[in-house]
Amino acid sequence: MIDFDPGTAAAAAGGDAGTNQRNGGDLVVETLEALGAKTVFGIPGQHALGLFDAMGRGNLHFVSSRVENNSAFAADGYSRATGEVGVLFLSTGPGALTSLAGLQEAYATGVPMVVVASQIPLDGLGARRKGMLHQLDDQKASAANVTKSQRLIQHASGIPSAIQDAWTEAISSPQGPVWIEIPQNVLLDPIMVPPVEDALAEAFDNPPRVELIREAVKWLSTAERPAIIAGGGTRRGRAEKSLLSIAEQLRAPVICTPGGNGAFPWTHELSLQSWIEDRYMTDVLEDADVLIVIGSSLGEVTSNYFTFEPRGRIIQIDAEPRVLESNRPGLGIRADAGQALAALDEALAAAGAAEATKRDWHGTSPEDVVKESLAKVTARLESQDLAKELKFMADIREAVPADMQTFWDMTISAYWGWSCWDARQGQFHSAQGAGGLGYGFPAAIGGAVGLETTGKPSRVLAVSGDGSSMYSISELATAKQHNVPVTWLIVDDGGYGILREYMVGAFGQATATELARPDFVKLAESFGVPARRVAPEEVGDALKASFQADGPNVVVVETLLKMFGPTHLDD
Repeated sequence: MIDFDPGTAAAAAGGDAGTNQRNGGDLVVETLEALGAKTVFGIPGQHALGLFDAMGRGNLHFVSSRVENNSAFAADGYSRATGEVGVLFLSTGPGALTSLAGLQEAYATGVPMVVVASQIPLDGLGARRKGMLHQLDDQKASAANVTKSQRLIQHASGIPSAIQDAWTEAISSPQGPVWIEIPQNVLLDPIMVPPVEDALAEAFDNPPRVELIREAVKWLSTAERPAIIAGGGTRRGRAEKSLLSIAEQLRAPVICTPGGNGAFPWTHELSLQSWIEDRYMTDVLEDADVLIVIGSSLGEVTSNYFTFEPRGRIIQIDAEPRVLESNRPGLGIRADAGQALAALDEALAAAGAAEATKRDWHGTSPEDVVKESLAKVTARLESQDLAKELKFMADIREAVPADMQTFWDMTISAYWGWSCWDARQGQFHSAQGAGGLGYGFPAAIGGAVGLETTGKPSRVLAVSGDGSSMYSISELATAKQHNVPVTWLIVDDGGYGILREYMVGAFGQATATELARPDFVKLAESFGVPARRVAPEEVGDALKASFQADGPNVVVVETLLKMFGPTHLDD
């Protein structure tokens, strides 16, 4: 929230607003630059002006969003697209609080971020209520549910070390956002601390315990029907290479969760792809005599809405100890997925575990089990009058370049994408961690900005529904201002489509799901962003043309898409 009294700021700084005296804000910027930060997302605010003034003396690129929640989503998208730490600057009170839903997504999904929030001056903190603008009783307590840790810096000399520690914590598995807040006067007061010349942040080691890997190898050495669930932790741990090696050693079918989408080659003969919500896949996983679960809690979606009843033993690998055995008992291995799978891969090879037991799924090879299961899923879908939906998703996939990254909001298209999207050489990003609306477009903006800084192809695709798009429609101004190469596909079905389906299915009618909405084409054009409206069968050609353009653009498709029938309700 932008409030500013020039007299107050100058007085707090101890001199004229135009002096070259370094202050706490400079220490923040210098430390972030020394740690490798290149881009910051956020919105200026009265107590945070010291941060923004200091950026004018540094080299950080600032992307100004229009709503703080979208700033958080953008920093999240930047991190996911680049593998780097996302950095977010927030103002005090309303600005900080508005970001929390975005931070919940980053926290739930394990996205490394450093969040620097301003605070009221030190003499206003504590139990007293001095009536300062934006004052909260305990601002960092509000962030406690959506960040790994929270720090209040009370002296400028503590800024470099605190930010360095926060960066280290953010990149250490389990990764996630870390919250720092700095009072206004600490940011603005002149300092004696010399310029920050270097800063070092290395992730804490998080290897698996040796005896647990040894036990896992014992189980797998005698397994006839091993299978693997690859969750989001597989991607965060950069464990794809080890996963492929382990799967091929064991001849184990692999299925990816929505967060793990892309962790295993889609067309591999052992790939069950991502049809995690289909009963045919649940049947395969239940039949495994040893199931390796990587970076997943076996939560609501992964367990096909808690209908999953495994009959075999489970080896669960996760960096977050609270996840282990939270839904199913098993051999819990608390470790970074990359380190754990590398150790397991090496131990399996050394033990000759791959040759120890014949893989036999009741007289069928694992490769044939995969082929037959995918065929059953396809037959089920083809029996449900979903030709329009299948073609729509296929047309989008065919139009999107193989290496393009995509960002999906909580909308029916994304729910299809969770199961059917082949990420190829790109990456699939969605908001399934916390499940809030409005993620797709601002995250795509952050992702495109980040990719530009790395020199990689930076055009990205965002996919939203008409309901979710209204959460972030103001970011058309951000995309235009920064000329961000993002194509935004808005699938307009006149309301909250998935909630409409849920309510009709449960109650026979939908209530409060229908929405008045703008003419998205005219609205985008009013921001100076090119837009077009096309029929569903034209979406592929429209996207291909949009991908060739410069800067942001919008494609609107007015259509009602259905979801495939849920199988967890089957008798």
